Amino acid sequence: MSVKAFELVPAVERDLLMGDKARINIECIECCGKHLYMGTNDCFIHHFLLDEVTSSKGKLSYSAQKLLHKYLGLKKPVAELRAASALERLIVLCDGMVFLVDMVTLETVPSAAGGGAKIRGVTAFCINENPVNGDPFCVEMGVLSSKRRMVQIYMVYEDRVQLVKEVSTPEQPCAVSVDGYFLCLALATQYMILNYNTGASQDLFPYNSEGRRPIVKRIGREEFLLAAPGGLGMFANAEGVSQRAPVNWSESVIGAAVCFPYVVALDESFITIHSMLDQQLKQTLSFRDGHILQDFEGKVILASTKAVYVLVPLPLERQIQDLLASHRVEEALVLTEGAQQNIPKDKFQILHKRILQQAGFIQFGQLQFLEAKEYFRKGQLDVRELISLYPLLLPASSSFTRCHPPLHEFADLNHLAQGDQETVLRCKKFLITYLGEVRSTEAANGCREDVDTALLKLYAEQDHDSLLDLLASDNACLLADSVPWLEKYQKYFALGLLYRSNGQDSAALELWIRVADGDLQDSTRSDLYEYIVDFLCSSLDLVWKYADWALRKDPAMGVHIFTKRPAMKELPELNPDDVISYLGKHSQALLLYLEHLVLERRIQKEKVHTHLAVLYLEEVLSLLSQSPADEEQISRAREKLQSLLRESNLYRAPFLLGKMENCEQLLLERATLHGKLEEHDKALHILVHKLRDFPSAEAFCIWASSCRDSAYQQQLFHLLLGVYLDGNPPGKAQAAAGGGGDLEMAAVDLLNRHGEVFDAVRVLRVLPEGWSLQLLRPFLGRAIRASIHGCRTSQIALGLAHSENLQLLHDRLKDRKKPIFVSEKKGCHLCHNTFSEPDVVCLPGGVPVHTHCVAQRVRDSPTKRQLTNSSNHT
Repeated sequence: MSVKAFELVPAVERDLLMGDKARINIECIECCGKHLYMGTNDCFIHHFLLDEVTSSKGKLSYSAQKLLHKYLGLKKPVAELRAASALERLIVLCDGMVFLVDMVTLETVPSAAGGGAKIRGVTAFCINENPVNGDPFCVEMGVLSSKRRMVQIYMVYEDRVQLVKEVSTPEQPCAVSVDGYFLCLALATQYMILNYNTGASQDLFPYNSEGRRPIVKRIGREEFLLAAPGGLGMFANAEGVSQRAPVNWSESVIGAAVCFPYVVALDESFITIHSMLDQQLKQTLSFRDGHILQDFEGKVILASTKAVYVLVPLPLERQIQDLLASHRVEEALVLTEGAQQNIPKDKFQILHKRILQQAGFIQFGQLQFLEAKEYFRKGQLDVRELISLYPLLLPASSSFTRCHPPLHEFADLNHLAQGDQETVLRCKKFLITYLGEVRSTEAANGCREDVDTALLKLYAEQDHDSLLDLLASDNACLLADSVPWLEKYQKYFALGLLYRSNGQDSAALELWIRVADGDLQDSTRSDLYEYIVDFLCSSLDLVWKYADWALRKDPAMGVHIFTKRPAMKELPELNPDDVISYLGKHSQALLLYLEHLVLERRIQKEKVHTHLAVLYLEEVLSLLSQSPADEEQISRAREKLQSLLRESNLYRAPFLLGKMENCEQLLLERATLHGKLEEHDKALHILVHKLRDFPSAEAFCIWASSCRDSAYQQQLFHLLLGVYLDGNPPGKAQAAAGGGGDLEMAAVDLLNRHGEVFDAVRVLRVLPEGWSLQLLRPFLGRAIRASIHGCRTSQIALGLAHSENLQLLHDRLKDRKKPIFVSEKKGCHLCHNTFSEPDVVCLPGGVPVHTHCVAQRVRDSPTKRQLTNSSNHT
């Protein structure tokens, strides 16, 4: 693909060179700085001064001034010219002879005494531009002899030349180029590399020399360009290896040069320019009658037989911009990166980043978003350059201005999309992805506010799920720009989160409450009310201001503000008394809060337990007063009241008993309260005679004796048995037919079910004489088993105690057979103090202790057992 890399500019016009002499032809050229030398077919050397002239439009031209011309007197064409500027000499090849000419006067330099300034029988020569001799006033030169198959190495001085080395070749060489110790030679049939210092050689490849001029061109340190068969320009280093791909030029190439990163080749009709980076033909210039192409210190000069031209490279940046303008992104990047070695590091980095950014926008304009993102990343694009393409996304307060000259050709996204809404949507989705990736990286440093605000606007506009994630995390969204945008798209919940992230919790709550009340429409969260309650759970300053609204809307959920508060050091606990006082006008919420305190937090306060019991009682009484009564609700309410009365020991039982004293429907609750007051006879009287609920009476005894000893439990069961056996209370003896029989059966059942609790002897004394033993068979069986079990258990315990006593006596006898050592360094096993006197008591195992320590232990022992193994011997 073509690119304009060079312009052909005339340097020396025909008239200036020849005048009216039509037969003069240019044979060779040499350029040294501004000085141009030409050798002609009439054995003249012409000296011109070239000045560069730049027009107001930046166009380069050359102004040539002829300084001198000189006839060499050999009547043969001047075949080759080379400048040795350090010596102020021209090395000239003419008529098979190399000699020196003064660069200023063009006079032939005479031979110095004792040396020669001429070399005869020469077909070609070249200058070593990487000399191995350290003498700055000496030029190294390789010479090809016309009569011998060898290469001669000469040292050229100001007034003489000196042969220093001769190297034989397998064939007659016809072209040579030198770099350091390495000779690159074109022989009769092939190219080769020869190290004239070591004699080592490396054959390269063959070529056909018939009718074709070989090209051997040094292009860099230990690297050469050669004309290979098949119209290829081959690269070879000093080891004979090609590290670059060949360029495909014409079969009839006359000359070649390198102006990095291009290879310039001249044939009979054209100048072709190939890239060394991708080997593609980049430019072709028509140039007829050309026969010389040379590069001098980066300046490429061509000559026809009558005139001289300079191939001026266009500035690299212009070439790159031309490629980018043609959307040839890859070529532009290859050219940029390939030119890195010729550009200062700082300048290259700036240029490279800009090219990458431009490439990214080109790919973006073609909707190649993955490629664009990669170029933006590598080019470290200021993300605001991209955001600025999207109208209204940058905050109004942003100080950003686009890069100049611009990185792209788009005014904005609408210009890019040309009205195609699908394209606009795709571009916005790309920006969402890109901003989401870069907002937490260095690419957003210094512009985080612009990035986050733009991202918020895109999320809101596109109804994106990540809007809430952005606002719930650490963000830099600007409030002034974001509020109108969120209101426009009815994102009120998100706006509340934005207020929160800016420390405006009260404003957030006000907004959310309006949404929850239906004043504003936002379907983001269907559970917004629950979210507000959760938010108030974590707040201290706002809870008293907004709790009333939450409780009025849903007391059961609103009370979570007080019951679900997280335990955090930075969130002090609310005083329960303050909360109870506040909830006074919200009865349902108050009840739930008291349940939380009593049943969950287990607060041990009489006031709280009594308050909850009173509320339970009032709820039951209220349900009982309704007509018709809802039995299911009454049952649930009584269960809660009964459970509290049974399990709590902190409420004021007399106070509650007084409140329900006249309510015959709450007899079970009254019985429980009598039980709390240790008035078990009254409780059992209610259960047995008023409720006739014998299972509840038994359950009462078990409940009232829980956590008490067996004697207390036995007392309660005997009391219940007595109530059963005493029959109906006075005045109600015949209240119900068969009532006495029910009590007797209840007594029998009680004895048969809980026989192990009773004192059998005591029971037998109080039972009526007329009862059948068959009725009491289960009770008597249990009583006998319990008595036998107790007797045998006592015997076992006695036996164990006797065994232990024998063991202690045995240990004592063993201890008496050996002395017990007591010293001031030994300590008492009980108090750990040392012994100050010999009187001690020895514990089992021979452990000595103070006598007063043992006495104290015996006094503190609940059994008051005396140790039987006392010893007072030492």
